[in-house]
Amino acid sequence: MPSSTTFERQDNAYKISVLPPSVTRRVAVEAGATGFWWRYVGLQGEVVGIDHYGASAPAKELFKAYGFTPERVSEAIAKVLIS
Repeated sequence: MPSSTTFERQDNAYKISVLPPSVTRRVAVEAGATGFWWRYVGLQGEVVGIDHYGASAPAKELFKAYGFTPERVSEAIAKVLIS
């Protein structure tokens, strides 16, 4: 979802077509605050992100330090699919 603001401006039919209620196992990846993503992933979902002010370093180093790696995302997906 490139823009949650734009998504929220859409009508309900569109929102349901993109995020059908029958799909309850979702994962969001956000290189920033995770709070609002829970609205979209639901109680059975998982959010990979950080909830504190970041640090200064090359992106590759920060992504690894904060868990934005293929391994971490795979773990989140597995957790959602297994639960």
